[in-house]
Amino acid sequence: MAIIRSLAFGILVLLNSAMWASATDYTVGDSSGWTTGVDYTKWTGDKSFQVGDNLVFDFVSGAHTVTEVTKSDYSSCSTSNAISNSNSAPTTVSLTSAGTRYFICGVPGHCSSGQKLAVTVGSSGSGSTNNTTSPYYTGTYSSASLIPVGFNAVILTGLLMLKFGLFWA
Repeated sequence: MAIIRSLAFGILVLLNSAMWASATDYTVGDSSGWTTGVDYTKWTGDKSFQVGDNLVFDFVSGAHTVTEVTKSDYSSCSTSNAISNSNSAPTTVSLTSAGTRYFICGVPGHCSSGQKLAVTVGSSGSGSTNNTTSPYYTGTYSSASLIPVGFNAVILTGLLMLKFGLFWA
């Protein structure tokens, strides 16, 4: 019986590890970070963003913002109806669902000079690569969003192991 418990535990740990490994952290703008003078449409061009990935906006705190906006506000570089805003770096945005989100820098003049990002996020396993004709982005701002992919699975696994007595004494 102890061998079965150990084997079951090992398989569950392996499955959870695979889930953690499937997420990718992307530093927006790579070594340039989140700043003016970077072509973010080009930056997204060779990437395939998936649900569970994270975007890390690295910038000098107070010098820029990461402001989530609607498609309309993205096009007009308006922050008047901002969905969320962060001015402290680094800002991590978890891509929690497939769909469209848009981000701009709310510092006057920055968005109009190109500091804006739009990314398409595909559901896990069915990625969507971004292109210049249809740029999109998905993410959220909250400490809950910083929970790594697979964390819920780890909790669920632990609860199931307790329920079925798979922990050894």
